[in-house]
Amino acid sequence: MLEQLIIDFGEDKILLWAGASVGLLFGATAQHSRFCLRAATVELAERKIGPRIAIWLIAFSAAVFGVQAAIALGWLDVSQSRQLASAGSMSGAIIGGLMFGVGMILARGCASRLLVLSATGNLRAIITGLVLTLVAQMSLRGVLAPAREALATLWMVQGGAARSILEMLHLGSGLAAFGALMVLIGALWLGHKQAVNTSHAFAAIGVGVAVALGWIATFAIASNSFEVVAISSVTFTGPSTDTLMGLVNSTELPLGFGVGLVPGVFVGAALMALLNGEAKIQRFGTDTPMEEYLIGASLMGFGSMLAGGCAVGAGMSGGAIFALTAWVAVGAMWVGAMATHTLLQRRSVRQLA
Repeated sequence: MLEQLIIDFGEDKILLWAGASVGLLFGATAQHSRFCLRAATVELAERKIGPRIAIWLIAFSAAVFGVQAAIALGWLDVSQSRQLASAGSMSGAIIGGLMFGVGMILARGCASRLLVLSATGNLRAIITGLVLTLVAQMSLRGVLAPAREALATLWMVQGGAARSILEMLHLGSGLAAFGALMVLIGALWLGHKQAVNTSHAFAAIGVGVAVALGWIATFAIASNSFEVVAISSVTFTGPSTDTLMGLVNSTELPLGFGVGLVPGVFVGAALMALLNGEAKIQRFGTDTPMEEYLIGASLMGFGSMLAGGCAVGAGMSGGAIFALTAWVAVGAMWVGAMATHTLLQRRSVRQLA
């Protein structure tokens, strides 16, 4: 059936609709669950294990379980994904992850959260997201590309077994899926103890499911296609730049999974916000200084391209396939965000003293 659809409509259109479908699910569930890496890092920096950490753990473990279970069942093969098959940058993961973490605190959200908030009428998120996207494009192909490449090549790691945590530890996907399921059960228990709304917990599972479906859908299309199709899942910086540059430079968008994903997330989040009565216009104010948002956006734009992905692209999609650089990047994001929040809190205390 899928092969016939590809023959009738072409790989690009099928990938577009797959991306849009996954995006709708991700946007709706991310909005309803309040899924946000920044909020989780703030809780941990304040020495709390609260509802935001529970939501992030539920989403992350659900993504890992879904992906690794699909691999164990033979529904998915991620060995040829960019995050595993090609050479990666450890220095990029560390430096870029730290930069992204710092920027995430200053901008009050990561790339995915800014897109979701934009759909609810948050003008701060729209402006910040546009700056993030422009800086990411500058870092990928523009004036900042030489600096990114210089930092990325400081410490490289080969693709294949050297970039797969599971292969390094000689662990199978079945065991990884079981471990993720245990973490998911523990995260759900933590959410219950922290009075997380049941619908928010299930929505967080939906965030993880969207990541797993992204991998499964692109792999299925690649397996039935006569052309080379890169398998991937939910990520935002790259697809956002592709979408923006397509709108600016061409009369027709280059169709693909990522180009369908971005508007899908926006529509899904907007529909959920309207359904729950949460859509409202929000502007910059005295307690939300624009300069901090713009600095944060710039750091995230450069950092995500250097790290090989954003908090979702590296932290969720890359983390779910146990790519070494992805785990290092998301760890660096946690460290950068927690350190920045702590420093900002100390500055606030000194100003009040």
